Amino acid sequence: MLRAKLMEFKFKWCILLTILAFTLVLVNCGDSNSLNGPYNMGVLVPSLRFCPLCHTNPPRSQATTGGNRYFRGGRGLKACCGGAVTDYFHTHQFENMFSNRNSLEVETNAKGKSFRDYDSFITASAQYQPYGFGTTYMNQKFMGTKEVAAFLAHVATRTSCEHKVASREQLARGLCNNKEINSNLYNYCDQHYKDTYPCAPGIAYYGRGALPIYWNYNYGEAGKDLKVDLLNHPEYIEQNATLAFQVAIWRWMTPIKKHQPSAHNVFIGYWTPTKNDTLAKRVSGFGATMNVLYGDLICGQVDNNSMNNIISHYLHYLDLMGVGREEAGPHEVLSCAKQVAFNPSFSSSP
Repeated sequence: MLRAKLMEFKFKWCILLTILAFTLVLVNCGDSNSLNGPYNMGVLVPSLRFCPLCHTNPPRSQATTGGNRYFRGGRGLKACCGGAVTDYFHTHQFENMFSNRNSLEVETNAKGKSFRDYDSFITASAQYQPYGFGTTYMNQKFMGTKEVAAFLAHVATRTSCEHKVASREQLARGLCNNKEINSNLYNYCDQHYKDTYPCAPGIAYYGRGALPIYWNYNYGEAGKDLKVDLLNHPEYIEQNATLAFQVAIWRWMTPIKKHQPSAHNVFIGYWTPTKNDTLAKRVSGFGATMNVLYGDLICGQVDNNSMNNIISHYLHYLDLMGVGREEAGPHEVLSCAKQVAFNPSFSSSP
């Protein structure tokens, strides 16, 4: 009896120490940006599924070879995940992508530099790596490098000071804005969600974040998943760089509606188009990410500057990351010009 009690006591202490150690790792994993305010970095995201781990993490040069030994479950497993974004994406690449963000009229910290930096992105991405962000192998091919380039292309165009088809210099002007430019024009409060996500008095739910979210229901959903009270305090996204990237990756990884794919899934190819999708000319690839995120605000309008601007950023970032734009695929995969929108514009977030 005494031995059983002693074993139970030791077991409980082991659990307590494990939780404490995990907590300490989370607290010390970010820079000062990730520690200011009531933010929960490192929480589980209940709306997402964990990506199964690859049996072995091969070197990037062997990612498309070596047969099924790299994949748990062998031939029956279409996707698996392994490694970390820091394995292939480094500070100098981030700085090359956003080299002009500090020379523009951006919100700055005490040191006079844009507060959204490489460390903030890496801290945020680490939370989503177990779900496949930047770590997915599809059919034995590593998709992580291309996915990070694709995601940051959207980030750059949504936070840029330039809104036309970009020159090489303009391609480096992402992360210029941390909120909607004309943020005082509309409060984005949808009263249809007054029971689930009621609008807080005096609060406007305009676009915030590295990949901006709009409307009270999106702030409510993101806050619920990230365990942050964004419905009452949307300004947290403007104040905390890591949270700004967390919310952006949340939007990338989360479908707008049930039974629809996320931008992540359509990009890596972990989505099977239905007959209706095929008739609507929707195919997996970079073009479909624009469809998921923006709908007919950009897609289904033949060629337009907004779409071509995003594509230009993506191709440029593939070059900067050493993949090469030739890996982007054919035009029908890159573009959404002929795709019918997943959702009409009145239900799409800009």
